[in-house]
Amino acid sequence: MASISSLGVGSGLDLNGLLDQLRSAENQKLTPIVDQQKSYNTKLSAFGKLENSLESLRDSLDKLNDAETFSAVKSSISGDAVSVTTTSDAVAGRYDIEVSQLAKAHSMASAPGQFEGPESAFGSAGQLTLGDGDTAVTLDYSTDDTLASFTKKINDADTGVSASMVNDGSGYRLVLTAKETGTESAINVSDTGSAFGFATTVEAQDAKLNVNGVDIVSQSNTVEEALQGATLELTGTTEAATLSVSKDTESMEEAVQSFVKAYNSFQTTADSLTSYNTETDAAGALLGNSTMRSVESRLREALSFGAGGDAISRLSDLGIERERNGQLKVDDDKLSAAITSDSAAVSRFFGGEDEDGGFAGSFNGKLDSILDEGGLLESATNGIDSSLERVKDRYSRTQDTINSTIDRYRKQFSQLDSMVAQMNSTSSYLTQQFNSLNAQLNQ
Repeated sequence: MASISSLGVGSGLDLNGLLDQLRSAENQKLTPIVDQQKSYNTKLSAFGKLENSLESLRDSLDKLNDAETFSAVKSSISGDAVSVTTTSDAVAGRYDIEVSQLAKAHSMASAPGQFEGPESAFGSAGQLTLGDGDTAVTLDYSTDDTLASFTKKINDADTGVSASMVNDGSGYRLVLTAKETGTESAINVSDTGSAFGFATTVEAQDAKLNVNGVDIVSQSNTVEEALQGATLELTGTTEAATLSVSKDTESMEEAVQSFVKAYNSFQTTADSLTSYNTETDAAGALLGNSTMRSVESRLREALSFGAGGDAISRLSDLGIERERNGQLKVDDDKLSAAITSDSAAVSRFFGGEDEDGGFAGSFNGKLDSILDEGGLLESATNGIDSSLERVKDRYSRTQDTINSTIDRYRKQFSQLDSMVAQMNSTSSYLTQQFNSLNAQLNQ
């Protein structure tokens, strides 16, 4: 079979050009299929944007569904001798704190001048006992032990003491330090030999402080029970530090505002996906889409949640109203007043008795029916994926038909080219013969 490039050589006709025009005409059959593919892919992209906005909305509900959000407190403390961390159990108020003494860990050192260096051998054998009663640990040492090896032996043992070697300028000493501060962690040591001769270098000491006139003693500089819901970290002594604890209304308002912002972002996305411009005749990818209508309907229904029987039972009680354009608008003063006056009621409205109750739980239920497996979006996108597969098959079948048609045209053109070439050759031969005959007759 003649190739495309050879078409027209024999006949002198532009058969390649004609074949290209026929191919272009046949390819027009693919245009509506390609347009349909683009339409389906545009819808998939639109559902992806919708899903992202809904996931952000669901994330914003997590804070509203957490009871601790509306029981959060904030704290501040004067000076740098005391720092504080609080939980939601902390009680709002003002507390005067005085720290007269910090907790210290007990420390002991062996007698000076006993060891020349870390590898100095012991001059005697014996047993060193650390601790009392059931907690006591006894370690044997011999004349072959060195200061370094016995220091390691102590640290490897399960005791409340850490050991180290210190060079005091005249030689090395073994230093024992309690791992915990306070008098209850004081080191008890007994030595049956004469290798050490321990003496106290730092006395065990408890922390002492006064909170609003109440004296408190703590084994640690981390004081956890002096104030409900507050942990005090003591770093120095002070005659006057003032701790202020109050409701963290700012974080509460921020949680509500974050939800409103996320919902309005969803509404903006929904509006763009369902828009129609009468001047340009341009329509959003999900205009008139039944799934999109169902999503919007379910979320409007979620906004109308009513708790009933409480001071705050609807969004409007918090100053949150839905405007005609679908966006939520917040009366900041009303929201702030509601949270300041009765944050517990706000918490009950949003969180309910459990994570499935309240406004947030109800709203999440609607979102679950849209976003989770088997939900509205999955059903819609699965349907589009199936349609794309059918369109893909249709495109392949149509392309095969076009290829077959072009191959048929090519064969026909090749035959035509050969036929015309043969006719031209015959015509040329006959012309030569007639010219030769005329020449003979005219002689």
